[in-house]
Amino acid sequence: MTVLGKWAPRAAALAAGVAAGLAHPPFGLLPGLLGYAVLLHLLDGRDRPSAFFRAWLAGVGYFAVGVSWVVEPFMVDAENQGWMAPFALVLMAGGLAVFWGLAGLLYRALKPRGIGRVLVFAGCLGGFEWLRGHVFTGFPWNLAGETWAAGSAPSQAAAYVGAYGLTWITVALAAAPQLLIRRQSRLAGALVTVLGLAALYGLGAWRLHTAPPTPGGPPLIRIVQANIDQKEKWRPENLEWIFQTYVDLSRSVGNAPPLVVWPEGALPVVINDFIAPDSPYAARLRDAVAPGQTLLMGVNRAEAGPDGKARYFNSLMAFHREPDGLRIVAVYDKHRLTPFGEFLPFGELATRIGLRSLVHMPDDFTAGAPPKPISIPGAPLVQPLICYEALFPGLTGHVAQASGARPKWILNISNDAWFGATSGPLQHLNIASYRAIEQGLPIVRSTPTGVSAVIDANGRVLLSFGLGRAGVMDMPLPPALEPTLYSHLGDRLFALMLAASALPLLFRRR
Repeated sequence: MTVLGKWAPRAAALAAGVAAGLAHPPFGLLPGLLGYAVLLHLLDGRDRPSAFFRAWLAGVGYFAVGVSWVVEPFMVDAENQGWMAPFALVLMAGGLAVFWGLAGLLYRALKPRGIGRVLVFAGCLGGFEWLRGHVFTGFPWNLAGETWAAGSAPSQAAAYVGAYGLTWITVALAAAPQLLIRRQSRLAGALVTVLGLAALYGLGAWRLHTAPPTPGGPPLIRIVQANIDQKEKWRPENLEWIFQTYVDLSRSVGNAPPLVVWPEGALPVVINDFIAPDSPYAARLRDAVAPGQTLLMGVNRAEAGPDGKARYFNSLMAFHREPDGLRIVAVYDKHRLTPFGEFLPFGELATRIGLRSLVHMPDDFTAGAPPKPISIPGAPLVQPLICYEALFPGLTGHVAQASGARPKWILNISNDAWFGATSGPLQHLNIASYRAIEQGLPIVRSTPTGVSAVIDANGRVLLSFGLGRAGVMDMPLPPALEPTLYSHLGDRLFALMLAASALPLLFRRR
């Protein structure tokens, strides 16, 4: 084989992954889904090492598109951390692509035949995507099932099977056109593709058509987006400006709504000192909230650990204005921390080679207790999700089952300023919106630089504040729907799909 002949399929695998990555929002190039069909074709008949390498290359292309924003956080402190940016992209895309490589290796080891190859391929890739969302801390960013714009007809399938089940469906439908290559499987390929897409779109259109109207009801919620660039946030001289910007926006228009939301880590301080009685800011924070109002604020807080050493938490705190001042009525500590952003995996080893987490704290954050809904004066029961936590399918459902109380809405505060003006904030919005579809719950989302949004229980964005804008949004809370099938069953239907992927292998042996 010539050098060109050897590398052409590898280049095709890389291109297939890039195409599949570009199918995701905000690019939305849905024909790129055919990249899965190309990858299936490239894996057939290959030896195992070659199958692993080709699938890995496809994964590199896919994740290079999906996580290209990862360089931005390192450029916030470019002098000290900028050197890590290119390594972060290479290591992250290459590391995540290992899951795809292993899926390709398993596919070749199983040696599927006939039209059942599509199901086996979907099972292998879908199964390893599930592992990607669970191994270590998990990183389920841009699952294949989240290719469809949240709120669209195809995305509604997540209400039944979740994002992992929709990943299996999406990969199977996208790979089915590969069957058109061979004469004996053309009819099957055409039927699977046409009927599958018709069912996906038809079921979703029916669900959207039968959904109740979403006029919204109490409480009225004000989302504050101050548009504070991450590069400016941690300069000590900017604290006064940042704080006053949030206060002015919170009190800028109309009557005082019952709830005001500030995003994750809104102020560049440890909140303990900021609200201490002798702090010059304590009285001003009290006056920023009208009597009867509740301020939901993303904060960095500290408390003494068992050893007396300070522990830091990324938290949501609810401050309720009462006649005698502000009272803290609820605290939620982030449970699933962002690797490298909020803590260092293998911390001692990473520190020895010069790495450190991006958190602007004296030490890494500490994970909070397992999530549970919180009660806020004047509002229905709410499940907070801080930034990274909104990536995880089923998290809110697990919490509701464990606590025995189903929340009526989800509050997602996030610091998407880390992403800069890249595709990251738009991808994060789409991913978070899938949590609304899966649970049948509306989401109120607040970020410092965009995209802040109010999302209905079908994943549709009702109101949003785009990137690089400052202002406020006032909107009634959209209603919750009845619990979805996915909220009851979780990933059990996805497990059945994986079992279905094994059926062609059993029939072949018989």
